[in-house]
Amino acid sequence: MRSLDIGALGMMAQSTNVDVTSNNIANMTTTGYKRQRAEFQDLLYQDLRRAGSPSSDTGTIVPVGVQVGLGVKTAAIGRYTGQGSVTMTENELDVALQGRGYFQVDLPSGETAYTRDGTFKLDGNGQIVTKDGYAIQPGITVPNNATSVTINGSGEVYAEIDGQVAPQNLGQIQLATFINPAGMSALGDNLFLETDGSGTPNTGTAGSVGFGTLLQGYLESSNVNVVQEITNLIKAQRAYEMNSKSISTTDEMMSAISNLR
Repeated sequence: MRSLDIGALGMMAQSTNVDVTSNNIANMTTTGYKRQRAEFQDLLYQDLRRAGSPSSDTGTIVPVGVQVGLGVKTAAIGRYTGQGSVTMTENELDVALQGRGYFQVDLPSGETAYTRDGTFKLDGNGQIVTKDGYAIQPGITVPNNATSVTINGSGEVYAEIDGQVAPQNLGQIQLATFINPAGMSALGDNLFLETDGSGTPNTGTAGSVGFGTLLQGYLESSNVNVVQEITNLIKAQRAYEMNSKSISTTDEMMSAISNLR
């Protein structure tokens, strides 16, 4: 009986759905996190009677066939890259990205990673780095005698130097955009890598055409809607229960058959 396999596949699909939803809820306070959604497809169908096939020698055809579905599969886990709300932190090295774009980060492997997390720090050399100590691109170093740092909307970094009237320009943060940001590969630690699915990065400055702007002293929150995620969790749980019910119903039917005398 196909319903045993179909019910099992349905339970596996809803288990994946619960995993994805739970991960969204777990990251509801993760800076720059983008919520995910499980997407499903039906499996191949068995044609017991094909629509459009001849039904007699006089040329009549079968208007509606007999197709039996074989279950469901996980087709993709998409990522919704919409803007999250911004939260004030008053930390001069916290930067929220409003609009399109990603910060570029140098990994120890030599690769370039991309992130929406603008929680930056200074390392022992005064270089602006991520929480894990990875330098942003291009590298920007703050002098030891700097009293404050200012980052404007276009990513230019200025330092107030003790004894100098005019602020010193230290460089400009560069951003990267992708034609399909949902196709990037997540590394964890709020980092992503480009893939063939995401396309190659287009780099530029904040505020230019196609790029967002920066907001100093703020961070971008996750775009997880908790009410929606809880609703999705309940729906996935009920779907899981209904698939398990189809298995128990099939078991009862097979038990009735085996008990025939």
